[in-house]
Amino acid sequence: MSDTTLDSAGPARPGPLWRLGALAIAAAAMMILAPLFLDRFTVNVLTRSMIFAILAVTVDLLWGFTGILTFGQAAFFGAGAYATAMVLTHMGSGPGLMALGLLLSILVPVALAAAVGWLTFYPGSSDFYATVISLVVPIVVTQLIYSGGTWTGSSSGLVGYFGLDLSLGGFFRLAGLCLVAVVFAALVFVRSDAGRVLTAIRNNETRCAYLGINTQAVKIALTTVLAGVTGIAGFLYANASGVVAPENTGFVFGTQLVVWTALGGRGTIIGPALGAVAIDYLSAQLSGQLPFLWQLVVGLMFVVMIIFMPNGLAALVTGWRRVRKGPAAAAPALVPIARRARGPASDAPLLQIERLEKAYGSHKVLEDITLTVRPGELVSLVGPNGAGKTTLMRCMTDGQAASGGTVRVNGESITGLVPNRIVARGIGRKFQVASVFESLTVAECLRMARAAHERPSFTRRRDTLALPQPAIEILRLTGLDRQLGAEVSLLSHGQKQSLELAMVVALEPALILLDEPTAGLTKAERTTIGTVLQTLTSELGLAAILVEHDLDFVRDISSRIVVLHQGRLVLDGTVEEVVNDDIVKRIYSGGDHG
Repeated sequence: MSDTTLDSAGPARPGPLWRLGALAIAAAAMMILAPLFLDRFTVNVLTRSMIFAILAVTVDLLWGFTGILTFGQAAFFGAGAYATAMVLTHMGSGPGLMALGLLLSILVPVALAAAVGWLTFYPGSSDFYATVISLVVPIVVTQLIYSGGTWTGSSSGLVGYFGLDLSLGGFFRLAGLCLVAVVFAALVFVRSDAGRVLTAIRNNETRCAYLGINTQAVKIALTTVLAGVTGIAGFLYANASGVVAPENTGFVFGTQLVVWTALGGRGTIIGPALGAVAIDYLSAQLSGQLPFLWQLVVGLMFVVMIIFMPNGLAALVTGWRRVRKGPAAAAPALVPIARRARGPASDAPLLQIERLEKAYGSHKVLEDITLTVRPGELVSLVGPNGAGKTTLMRCMTDGQAASGGTVRVNGESITGLVPNRIVARGIGRKFQVASVFESLTVAECLRMARAAHERPSFTRRRDTLALPQPAIEILRLTGLDRQLGAEVSLLSHGQKQSLELAMVVALEPALILLDEPTAGLTKAERTTIGTVLQTLTSELGLAAILVEHDLDFVRDISSRIVVLHQGRLVLDGTVEEVVNDDIVKRIYSGGDHG
């Protein structure tokens, strides 16, 4: 087979871009004409509301699509607004200084977000921890403003500076056009192949990591870029309002953004934008008409909306077709790609485990495990439940899991490495329970498996699906090639198992770890999977470690069998040696306890 890779990217389809573009042009025209028909109060309030809507879109990208509930966008917004106001207050408002204010309004939030992201999204961190940090950041930024003295205006804020020389209608048009641009860009992005990575992280971050995707880097990059967007919104706000105050950076404002996003329709982009504009404008109207009751009225309306419109305002406009599910999925064309070159054939071990141990306190789950696996071997790992098989799998794919000993892949230790870096070294893992992405389609799941090899587009979805031939063969043998456009949640248990195996094979690993890949499959499907595994190992030279309880299945396809019992490796030999051994018979006497 050729060493070169075929053009796996394939052509990209325009999809709904032309339609979104037409809607964006129409919306932009409305923004330009609207001040001619609105009174000054409405123009002033809606200018502020549209700036806040930009922030709600960034919250939706983080929370609705990536699953990061954040209250920190207020801090980044306030940092951008204060950076602009401080330049205009203390240095002046000439064109060069205005440009400096814009630049700082982007760089300051970006630097702050990069630091916060680095502290928040470390390997092993939880979503709850990220939410707590996002609660703390606005408090810290607000306190810094209070302690800034005349530089920040302390509790009084900054006021009286000269900003952009625009009329009230001019600021309305500028804010409206920026909102249209942000919504358009966000809609294009979330519909793209790269945007689906965010949904995959929200669905199943563990599987993303075991597909070689650096989820921490994605989260940090997303947080940083969106902080720059909020900084631009802060620049607009500082110029349009002529005043910035500590409240613009605070926790309460951050909470409002989250509420607006939820009530607008989380995961829709358009919904949070509508929610921010509608609720902020309504609050401004009611605060003048009912100065002592308006917050109660707004609160009651929130409760009514949650009860009767749980999908938010977006349901009124879109009929609740969530953007994150995208347009009706068309089945892409399968395109085979050539196998990646791996260098000259070698009998050197792919995997070496030496005196591996895993303990939880004083309880040892694994003890003194030594094992070597070479290219072309299909090693079955058997033993009753509680023997430590799945734990051993985890220690092979997570460099921080083992308590002692060494695991080497291609001669290099994986100690301390996170799963996505180990996957990059040539290991693919299939979990005991099918680990897929429930809200994605079959084709999108398979694209996630190729994301580490092929940079996904930020603007388009491709109408071809390029996969290694063995992965395509699994799809065809199991019938999944006819369901590429189907949402994974609609698949049967056996189909999800087959899909996960195809995803792992699509990684083009040198070593595949399979934890009960045939669980829940029919006899015909099990035979198919067995044939695929034998082809991968005997013909393509991959190595495989298979955890399986069906000894008949193991006997038919294995080149070696390793027996694990009570955390120890008790036997390692050929199929006939192990099957006929008295130890194995004694372990399994009375039936299959695993």
